[in-house]
Amino acid sequence: MGEKVVAGGFDLSDRQRYRDKLHRCLTGLERLLAEKRFDRPKNLMGLEIELNLTGTDGMPRMLNGQVLERIASRDFQTELAMFNLEVNIAPHRLDGRVFDRLAEELRTSLTYADRKAAEVDAGIVMIGILPTLDRDDLVSSNLSAVDRYTLLNEQIVAARGEDFSLDIEGVERLSCTSGSIAPEAACTSVQLHLQVTPARFADVWNAAQAVAAAQIAVGANSPFLFGRELWCESRPPLFQQATDTRPPELQAQGVRPRTWFGERWVDSAFDLFEENLRYYPALLPICDEEDPLDVLDRGGTPSLAELVLHNGTVYRWNRPVYDVADGVPHLRVENRVLPAGPTVVDVVANAAFYYGLVRALAEDSRPVWTRLPFEAAAANFDAACRHGIDARLTWPRPGRYGGTAEVDAVTLVRDELLPLAEAGLDAWGIEPADRDLYLGVIEERCRRRQNGASWQAATFHRALDRGLSREAALAATTRRYRELMLRGEPVHAWPVGLPEPVPAG
Repeated sequence: MGEKVVAGGFDLSDRQRYRDKLHRCLTGLERLLAEKRFDRPKNLMGLEIELNLTGTDGMPRMLNGQVLERIASRDFQTELAMFNLEVNIAPHRLDGRVFDRLAEELRTSLTYADRKAAEVDAGIVMIGILPTLDRDDLVSSNLSAVDRYTLLNEQIVAARGEDFSLDIEGVERLSCTSGSIAPEAACTSVQLHLQVTPARFADVWNAAQAVAAAQIAVGANSPFLFGRELWCESRPPLFQQATDTRPPELQAQGVRPRTWFGERWVDSAFDLFEENLRYYPALLPICDEEDPLDVLDRGGTPSLAELVLHNGTVYRWNRPVYDVADGVPHLRVENRVLPAGPTVVDVVANAAFYYGLVRALAEDSRPVWTRLPFEAAAANFDAACRHGIDARLTWPRPGRYGGTAEVDAVTLVRDELLPLAEAGLDAWGIEPADRDLYLGVIEERCRRRQNGASWQAATFHRALDRGLSREAALAATTRRYRELMLRGEPVHAWPVGLPEPVPAG
């Protein structure tokens, strides 16, 4: 969503020219890979967090323009709706005390942003989906006043040709329609970037796909939407449906959605970019003046602008990224699985778990993706989104006899994945004290079976038991969530319920 896009309407020649440029970009990428032009390993990671703005009543506040003006930092930028912000943390080298440094930078940035938001009677909430959002909050008039969002909305709506259908059945069922992509703005996430060499890309991407379900199981934080209790992590089904350019007939034909988990393990980054061109028509056919093949012929580095823009409109949960820094191209794996929050410690713990686990699995002599069918990884992701920390996942059996077995997510994480993550962090050169601190947070979530989603649901139901209306219970849960978020203790230590009786609404 972050590309700076300005354009008017598109005609047939725009789309044909864009398709031609996309194929030239893909050829350019193939040449860059063949010529081994990519950056050497630097062990660089990056982090982005999408945030919500609320009032003291816990309700969303459509004030991101005013808040950003007060923050006045390039680290913060708009997101899709006017109650959203995004903070970007500069790349860090994965070694030593990097996670403590990340935690300190995040605390400083978020404290500053929250103080500036308070000047317009708003505050920051780091959460997967804000429980107090109403359908009237997620309409096109509340999209951020930025050309790229308006244009993207217009193009997705035009491609679909009818209202979007939101139909999610979890603890309760939500069924409604929307005339715009605005409901997608409810999804606020953490994006974890890892720069990789082309030779390592497939191993890292496959590993990230394999562990996405475990990430969600321990990190779920999005159980509510429009007053309904749905999945423990409701972002994936909401995101898919809110950006779905396929009318029902194309869905019935098996046309792939633009938001998807994928359908196979890959052998290179090229596989994913090539899939983008083969399966997805352009949403934003905006052509750059650069001819990537001419640039290569002259010994330069092409930006591959059309390829990058098109890739940004295909919403994979683990997405390939091509970028150029200081004239040298590089590849990243962007992990988009996790919801935001609940606290800085939780975000950093989730990051440590991911980076450690991916490192260990990518270097395993018997890679998990050679022993786990891709369909099982996709089913695991769905199960984790639905059931969170209580999910049961399919995983390869240990030992030489092979096969898979179903196991509790917490058992899998505690007994197998955490030791792997520990070994991976050691391989990165992470300080043992930091490794133990942040992986210990994941272990405690497993031991207590409490993550953001389970805390929200349990606190909401206790509020209902006190006699609060659903709306009042959701608002009280949100206010309590923000209070505990600001205290900074990780979510596994949060007391369930409201601290004192609240008058019934």
